[in-house]
Amino acid sequence: MTALSAYVGRWVALAGDEVAGVGFTGLEALHMARQNRYKARLTVQYVDDPGGERLALSPLLNRLRPLLAQSSQPVYLVGGAVRDALLGRYTNDLDFVLPQGAIKLAFQIGNALGEPAYVLDRERDTGRVVLPGQETYLDFARFRGPDLLADLRERDFSINALALPATAVSRAAVIDPCGGQRDLQDGRIRLVNDHALQDDPVRALRAVRLATSLHFALAADTEMAVQQAAGLLATVSVERIRDELIKMLATAAPDQAVRQMATLGLLPVVLPEIAALADVAQSQPHHEPVLAHTISVLRWLVLVEACLGEERPSGPELAAAQKMLAPFAEALRAHLARAVDGGLDGRVLLRWGALFHDVGKKETQTVEADGRVRFLGHDKAGEQIAAARLRRLHLSSKAAKFVGRIVYGHMRPLLLANTKRRVSRRAVFRFYRDTGAAGLDICLLALADHLAMYDGVGDEAAWERLLGVTAVLLRNYFEEHDKTVAPVALVDGRILLKELNLRPGPEVGRLLRLIQEAQAAGDVTTAAEAIALARQSRQK
Repeated sequence: MTALSAYVGRWVALAGDEVAGVGFTGLEALHMARQNRYKARLTVQYVDDPGGERLALSPLLNRLRPLLAQSSQPVYLVGGAVRDALLGRYTNDLDFVLPQGAIKLAFQIGNALGEPAYVLDRERDTGRVVLPGQETYLDFARFRGPDLLADLRERDFSINALALPATAVSRAAVIDPCGGQRDLQDGRIRLVNDHALQDDPVRALRAVRLATSLHFALAADTEMAVQQAAGLLATVSVERIRDELIKMLATAAPDQAVRQMATLGLLPVVLPEIAALADVAQSQPHHEPVLAHTISVLRWLVLVEACLGEERPSGPELAAAQKMLAPFAEALRAHLARAVDGGLDGRVLLRWGALFHDVGKKETQTVEADGRVRFLGHDKAGEQIAAARLRRLHLSSKAAKFVGRIVYGHMRPLLLANTKRRVSRRAVFRFYRDTGAAGLDICLLALADHLAMYDGVGDEAAWERLLGVTAVLLRNYFEEHDKTVAPVALVDGRILLKELNLRPGPEVGRLLRLIQEAQAAGDVTTAAEAIALARQSRQK
């Protein structure tokens, strides 16, 4: 760097250790160098200010800079990684652009790192390096136009139309032709050009996601453009819509994302079943229509999830919930953090469940003579609606089925709490028999559902009963699993066939399930008792 200190803030093209060209862009430096040393093998790099304010860049770039410094093309880090660095945080998903040879560079970097590289789009010269252990992608693409500035001006939002020479580390090196840094300071999401949403309508959803995750506001003209472009989302692949929705649900404020989608007219296009809940009225103790209640449930669910951490909950109404959840917090965190087919995790599945938990109320609503609004069977109807929509969004069948189970069982803890009786072992068994591991999600959702219903604890006696029921359900799952959730079988089908002189068929399965439930309830404790129960219960 000492030898290049005279060129701080500019690009240099090097023939070995000799400076062959200098420019304010990498292409300028290369052009000059080729005039001077047209036969030499050239590398090009940016000369950063060693005393400049350092950005919060991914530590992964420390490994990449020596490799990128050997490139014969100027390479730039672009988009979200630069944005986040300016906000004082970093991401490991890195996007790079260069004038040409992007696929070639991707494979060179992959080989140097010992990691796989792939061609993403040969026509557009785009490649990717995958770092599996870190769940990290390095994407390399050719400029979208003749130069870097043209590339940046074709991006979505000003805060993403930012670039940094790939070997630079200082704030002074940031390239910002569209005023992105000012918008970052002002907390504003602003489209870069008038045709951005027509070029890619999914950017309308991305605007909502960025505003939600960054706690920014949409610029007035961008908000209007998003509303006008809502119908264009019908032309976008469901996979891209799905991916944006998943990212929204994973933010710290999924409720705000859903509310803003509704306000901007995006929700009826991407999730019409949820949008249809806006005018579905409910009786007391509910104080909101179904869509507004659903959004409130998402808000409270984030706070319930926070109870699984070590910090004190944000409101006093959650102190009792945190105390009840404390013995199971570590196990529940692991449950929510588990990987699920399709690049999801358990937390996102829970939030999908919260989003769809009342989706069946639209088609099951009835109004009685006294004005009471009821939704008999909305849980079963909702299970089918949710699973169908998630399959259309191309979530994995396993994920869609799991969310359906959450929706189907979301009323169970509330109903158990309303009985005002002790939760029996048989009731625990039946709960998990019907819901499986989704029962854990249902316990958390039930707490959020109650809090949203009353906009807080509300009926303190009902809240205490629900906390008690939830504690019983969680304790049995984590501490008594082999006794009440999935008892170790006392007999198997072969024994029943022999002892009862049965033929193979569905009757054997029915008797085994009957024995398992009796065993979970504590009514059967030995193989002899199990056989006696089967003999007594055998259908003639």
